[in-house]
Amino acid sequence: MTTYREAGVDIDAQDRALSAIKEMVRSTKTAGVLSELGSFGGLFDIGAAGVKRPVLVASADGVGTKLKVAFLAGRHDTVGRDLVHHCINDILVQGARPLFFLDYLATGRLDPGVVESVIRGVAGACADHGLALLGGETAEMPGFYAEGEYDLAGFIVGVADRRRILDGTAVAAGDVLVGLPSTGLHTNGYSLARRILFDRLGLAPEDTVEELGGTLGEELLKVHRCYLEAVWPLLDKDLVHAMAHITGGGLTDNLPRVLPEGLGAEIKVGAWEVPAIFRVLAQGGKVPEDDLWRTFNMGVGMVLIVAPKSLAKVLKILKKHGVPGFPMGNIAAGSGVTYHHPPEGYPTGLR
Repeated sequence: MTTYREAGVDIDAQDRALSAIKEMVRSTKTAGVLSELGSFGGLFDIGAAGVKRPVLVASADGVGTKLKVAFLAGRHDTVGRDLVHHCINDILVQGARPLFFLDYLATGRLDPGVVESVIRGVAGACADHGLALLGGETAEMPGFYAEGEYDLAGFIVGVADRRRILDGTAVAAGDVLVGLPSTGLHTNGYSLARRILFDRLGLAPEDTVEELGGTLGEELLKVHRCYLEAVWPLLDKDLVHAMAHITGGGLTDNLPRVLPEGLGAEIKVGAWEVPAIFRVLAQGGKVPEDDLWRTFNMGVGMVLIVAPKSLAKVLKILKKHGVPGFPMGNIAAGSGVTYHHPPEGYPTGLR
């Protein structure tokens, strides 16, 4: 006789993992949730959002090869938060408030402890930011993933008032770019970062790097910052013309996504201090400047585009909510992104 367990799938282990997850999911329940965990689909009452002209805004993403760092470090409690925060930021830039989230975790051999740790991060982030973990899927696929590895993806749905959707049409020449600080790499650029740090420099997650003030693993597993609570008061007051989440493609590729035709972004290099991790990467890998700006966020996790008259108010509100913004350039006639360097060169030590 050949059983499913002998083929590599342990349903009992899945049940143990789900048992631990149920209480986490219940802690994220919001007024709109109509279903319980275990249903074939999650039910959500859109009327509970209280928006007059509701438009659903949806997005999906993953954590990427940052997971490789989690595997090496044996730490799995941060990547779930990364996933939720990344997805929240993606729909926030269009003026949407998150309603619910679904996760997908796939692995070769299911380890209930690892699954619980990952989903605890997902559920914790959902609870912290007021969205329901409406459902998800945990798949055990023997022979498909390497031993001890898994993949993680998330799906988010939010709601925006149709009259207040941010689509870039309000952006005008002379508007100011306001940067919001990142917490390191967030969830992008890890393929290049791992090549430089692990392969070229021969470092390991447990190694202490003096420039970083701690271990490499601690730096690389810093949680992707969520900007919802700091930015939402600005949206409530109609103080923002557009926003860009700085993910894969960096400032170079993400800012043009929210600009009308005929307008470009002029960035003042040196207007903010680039965090040490990017200097370590730039110097350790001898990375060309164009690659730096197009691969990494360079310390800027999100960019707000605001009218000059609103700048002081915007900066005051951001500071009040614990995310100090900084003017980093402006919008002008043209296209794409142009980087303006100070006459003395990089004050940040990138070169």
